[in-house]
Amino acid sequence: MTIKNVTIAGAGTLGSQIAYQSALKGMRVTVWNRHVESAETRLHALKDAYHRDLKLSEADFNAGLTNIVAVTTDLREAVEDADLVIEAVPEAMEVKEAFYEELKAVVPDKAIVASNSSTFMPSQLVKFFGDPRRFLHIHFANEIWKYNVAEIVGNPDTKPELVEEVIDFAKAIGMVPIHLYKEQPGYVLNSLLIPFLNAAMALWVNGIASPHEIDKDWMISTGSPSGAHIEAKSKDGSLQFNVFVPNVQNNITINYATGKATATN
Repeated sequence: MTIKNVTIAGAGTLGSQIAYQSALKGMRVTVWNRHVESAETRLHALKDAYHRDLKLSEADFNAGLTNIVAVTTDLREAVEDADLVIEAVPEAMEVKEAFYEELKAVVPDKAIVASNSSTFMPSQLVKFFGDPRRFLHIHFANEIWKYNVAEIVGNPDTKPELVEEVIDFAKAIGMVPIHLYKEQPGYVLNSLLIPFLNAAMALWVNGIASPHEIDKDWMISTGSPSGAHIEAKSKDGSLQFNVFVPNVQNNITINYATGKATATN
């Protein structure tokens, strides 16, 4: 594998996780973010989760941080030595378009460019970057140190050897690579998960059974540790959970006391 220098563009929830996990596994990582202080805060905030879930000591956590060689707002500086650039900027088409327009002017020819987008497919974003041969997606689940799957898919013109390079990179940072042969909205995981959650929702909305009964049936019958309403939280007579529809995720709060529902994007 030739990937040693990795640039993570965007240090939000997943970007910071990808950056730290890569650094922990020995990659030389540079983080690009609009705000340096917020990026550094998110990176350091991962310490408790790594200790809780992986029993990683403070010394070992700090050793991982030393492989993050820079956090910068200068994109040219961030990518000048990159073998792989992983884009994790906000999930808005105009934001991604602006980022790729800036990136293609400064990224070295040797670099593979990958998006972590969960909403858009490679064919939707590659036009902004302009070089389909070295563009693909690597999609991580939240809490990647624990749910360590990386879904990898190219566009029709991605060089096969570069897909293999990214698969090897995923393995090197402790991920289980899932190679998709062609684009699929939702990749593999969400293609399975979203119909499941929507079916559970339909059972409740159509008055078939309560969310608690639906979850109970699923958990007992399959041995699953959680039910379809995995995001549900009971509080003061209300039930809060996520409703999934294509390319939209709304947070719905149902208050049984008033019978009212509220939704926010």
